[in-house]
Amino acid sequence: QVQLVESGGGLVQAGGSLRLSCSASGSIFSINVMGWYRQAPGKQRELVAVTSSCGSRNYADSVKGRFTISRDNAKNTVYLQMNSLKPEDTAVYYCNLGAVGINYWGKGTLVTVSS
Repeated sequence: QVQLVESGGGLVQAGGSLRLSCSASGSIFSINVMGWYRQAPGKQRELVAVTSSCGSRNYADSVKGRFTISRDNAKNTVYLQMNSLKPEDTAVYYCNLGAVGINYWGKGTLVTVSS
């Protein structure tokens, strides 16, 4: 079975930085994309950043220029470096792994940005 474990969330002051990490374990076949989503209370889960197997990267407009996604394919690990954090970035951040025919989700890690 596949399991995704996120880490790195916490409380940070506005303008600060956090680095999220997500490691996948288990049997995973033909990974297409790995990415990060977030969900604030009362809102739908939204895509934050995604990276494909070819190395391309895409970001939500709200985080472009502040966040950087990267991954280590050999370790099945994806990272999200978050700089210049704003209170509106407060949310539960979820790791996502897209394989052929199925998506896997982590349990989420809470990021709280204080003003």
